[in-house]
Amino acid sequence: MNLKQLGILLTLVVLIGGAGLLLHNRQQSSWTGGGPDAGKKLLGEFSVNDVAHISIVQGTNELNLVKKDDFWRVRERANYPANFPQISEFLLKARDLKVVQTEEIGPSQLARMELATGTVSNAAVVVVFADSADKPMRTLLLGKMHLGKSPSPAPAEGDGGMPDGRYVAVGTNAQQVALIADPLNTVVAAPDQWIDKTFIQVEKPKMISIQFPVATNSWVLTRETESGDWKLSNTNFGEVLDAAKLSGVTSAFSSPTISSVMAGAKLGASETNPPTIVRMDTFDGFHYTINVGAKTNEDYPVTVSVTAALADKRDPGKDEKPEDKTRLDQAFQDAQRKLADKLKVEQGFQQWTYLLPSWTVDPVLKERVLLLADKKPAAENATDKPDATGQMPPLVPMGGL
Repeated sequence: MNLKQLGILLTLVVLIGGAGLLLHNRQQSSWTGGGPDAGKKLLGEFSVNDVAHISIVQGTNELNLVKKDDFWRVRERANYPANFPQISEFLLKARDLKVVQTEEIGPSQLARMELATGTVSNAAVVVVFADSADKPMRTLLLGKMHLGKSPSPAPAEGDGGMPDGRYVAVGTNAQQVALIADPLNTVVAAPDQWIDKTFIQVEKPKMISIQFPVATNSWVLTRETESGDWKLSNTNFGEVLDAAKLSGVTSAFSSPTISSVMAGAKLGASETNPPTIVRMDTFDGFHYTINVGAKTNEDYPVTVSVTAALADKRDPGKDEKPEDKTRLDQAFQDAQRKLADKLKVEQGFQQWTYLLPSWTVDPVLKERVLLLADKKPAAENATDKPDATGQMPPLVPMGGL
């Protein structure tokens, strides 16, 4: 590289760096000049450990997260357990929110900032943090999103960039709007967004059976070992299980997530509308019975019962050395304790009816015929084919006549 080329390269570096700095400054221009409150904590000194009730309301939608017996629950879902990590993350965010800039506004401007309360369109999301006596500690209004600059040098019309902040107010009668550097777009008055979505986890299945209301559609799959091939029970002559069609069937309910929950067993099933029954046994001794009701929209109502026959002792391996016995026995006991804990957790799901998304349930609800290999058409008899002239071959006499 000669001196002229080096000079051109350095000039380009300076120009590109300057352009990047200019773009960065433009993107940050609306975040500067925040006034005397810039950098202060939005909620002041806020003790999140004292919060025992979080109310989130937007228009006619309402959510109440309530701490009962040291567990967070969703009141609108019959006090079903809430997603604690999600609540904890929100509380810590709220505690640490800082003001970027502030603006004085009048009541007539609240709608423009989407900070008006009530049932108006584009109403604010009203968040109330209360203590164990249900006394409000802080009230936070979430309004219009702040959109960052589009990364495109020539953004299309209506392309305002991604949300990178939000206009908020503290207190329902506040005359000052603050801008924060977090859109808080997961803070919604939707109960199903805050429930604990964990459910049973069927691990290492050895038997799966489906009992459909129409008996001829039912089937049973079994395997001898964890790595063994699945076999279809009671096959008829000519029926062959197609292993390629088992995708999603044998891993059903291995890591399902739930859409919603209701208290009690409310499948709406009857003699004329019986549920489909899924039974699954595992190599760890767990037995699951899952009742599946008729699909509504994109969800199935589901109830579950769980039992287990856990081994209390280990069978020593062949040629096992005495020095290995203590170690292997301890590992076995540790594994059994984990299984006992798993059983206790999963039996807690028995008192509820769950709505599971169809993509979780549909793969296992295959009728028996859909598990079988397609039948090949019978081979045609070569003697029945016409010859090159289009004539059928003559019949060959039988015997010596």
